[in-house]
Amino acid sequence: MAEIVYGSEIAANIKADLKQRLDHLKAEGKRLPHLVVILVGNNPASMSYVRGKEKACEAIGMENELVMLEENTSQKELLALIQQYNHDPMVDGILVQLPLPKHIDENEVLYAISPSKDVDGFHPYNIGRMMMGQPCYLPCTPKGIMAVLARIGEVDLSGKRAVVIGRSNIVGKPIAQLLLQANATVTITHSKTKEIQAITKEADILIVAIGKPRYVGADWIKPGAIVIDVGVNRDENNKLCGDVDFEAVKEIASYLTPVPKGIGPMTIAMLLSNTYDAYIEHTR
Repeated sequence: MAEIVYGSEIAANIKADLKQRLDHLKAEGKRLPHLVVILVGNNPASMSYVRGKEKACEAIGMENELVMLEENTSQKELLALIQQYNHDPMVDGILVQLPLPKHIDENEVLYAISPSKDVDGFHPYNIGRMMMGQPCYLPCTPKGIMAVLARIGEVDLSGKRAVVIGRSNIVGKPIAQLLLQANATVTITHSKTKEIQAITKEADILIVAIGKPRYVGADWIKPGAIVIDVGVNRDENNKLCGDVDFEAVKEIASYLTPVPKGIGPMTIAMLLSNTYDAYIEHTR
């Protein structure tokens, strides 16, 4: 029976530590870290995500600004706004909520954010530094996954077989690189991978990020494996669930993250952590 690893509890500890640091800054009369979140349009899921980030900032005392733009905002207008915040010395982090409306080039927008304020960790400069193992702002979800693995005390990633299901730029590719830097032997699988279950059953650590409700069952899992479920889906009953069949897999795995209360809260905690780190760099 797997031990359930609640990312929500780890995230709460991270946020408590950040709050204590911010309280000290406030007591010393110093300015506080400042995060700007830009939302274009009124996508309900995106609105929920940005409200969650806003609430998390407020809970630890971090300055935050939510900029809500109309769906028909032009790319030129959005880029001009980003440049405004790039040059604002009082702003430490800039996040543009994805996805963007179809008329806006997502890459152009992500490239426009100053790497020193790219607290989402998506700028090519920061991705390149990550690939080279140099200090940078890491993408929040992969950084959160690594923090969860670090909290599982007996886990030494060195030499372990790690398998990642999914090859997105946001989760799959960067987490594979971070696992590789931790000396794991890493395989990335995806929709075109043949005999995928034969590969996942060899994994000591399995990271699942494919966006398919309860897709990975017990027959995909090596007994005693650590399983990290990154998926956030709605099932046929509109119930929140992950990419992993939780009830089946918990009988096989040694550690398992749930959905909700798993990796999701860690993503927001890492965003706050990145913003604090950016603030430290900007105020040196």
